[in-house]
Amino acid sequence: MDLVTSILTITIRAGTSLVLATIGEILTERSGILNLGIEGIMLMGAVTSFAVSYYTHNLVLALLVAAGVGAMLAAIHAFLSVTMRANQVVSGLSVTLFGTGFASFLGQRLGPASNNFRLVGLKGAKFTPIIVPGLSDIPIIGAIFQQDLISYSMYLLVPLAWFFLFKTRPGLWLRSVGEDPKTADAMGIDVIKTKYRYTIIGGMLVALGGAHLSLSYTPGWAENLTGGRGWIVVALVIFSMWNPARSIWGALLFGGINAIQFRLQASGTTIPASFLNMAPYLGTILVLVLMTWWEALSKKVGGPAELGNAYMREDK
Repeated sequence: MDLVTSILTITIRAGTSLVLATIGEILTERSGILNLGIEGIMLMGAVTSFAVSYYTHNLVLALLVAAGVGAMLAAIHAFLSVTMRANQVVSGLSVTLFGTGFASFLGQRLGPASNNFRLVGLKGAKFTPIIVPGLSDIPIIGAIFQQDLISYSMYLLVPLAWFFLFKTRPGLWLRSVGEDPKTADAMGIDVIKTKYRYTIIGGMLVALGGAHLSLSYTPGWAENLTGGRGWIVVALVIFSMWNPARSIWGALLFGGINAIQFRLQASGTTIPASFLNMAPYLGTILVLVLMTWWEALSKKVGGPAELGNAYMREDK
């Protein structure tokens, strides 16, 4: 029983960053903007938040800086995609390339002289688990109440994002912009401002997902800290059918496989470590592909109709 609780605890912790980033990307894509810069934004969020936490020991400031960096990178993507009407795939990939390279550069240059100007191996302020007395002692589900502050915020973010999208007027406006911007424009909705707003908000959540990695899940900084999680997020958005309520299941799937492979490595299994490290990605992608294929056959899959398409009022 303790083993199951331990695995579930790690599962939730590992899935938190994915849930944050997935909800951010869902909001962005609901506005009709495809952002493939998630990996770069997550890395920039991770390195900047850790640098701030190391030098200031202020976790709130670290999160604010990460969110600000995510907002800036997303704003660049929005400017290229919305205002300049550039190809959104190319723009997003450019953000990933820039974010990956710049995060690596910062990680090598922000450390103290005694550490060869590198952040690698340093320890800064970090989020620690907050144990809820009584509830954390419940078998298995007690793992839900042994998380850090960011994971607890995820519990609120998922239902709030779902409620916003499907039960509020602003959420309806957001969905209408992604489905039919011309009609939304004719109804008086500011399409351009909506695309900018939710692309930037989405970028902030993605960066906070990266910050969770360096401030809580694996405190510290290392090259390629995200390990391709940004691309897993792209798959999770499709798996969730652009619904925040479903995003948590795909994220927990990845986190669960990740937790199990850690346990197997710790137990001294004869399975090669390289295969175990690959297992969370392989298993997640396989399940997501099968689920998406099944849903496609059931005609349940359908992203925003204008996803990836540029729009300006002159097109009317």
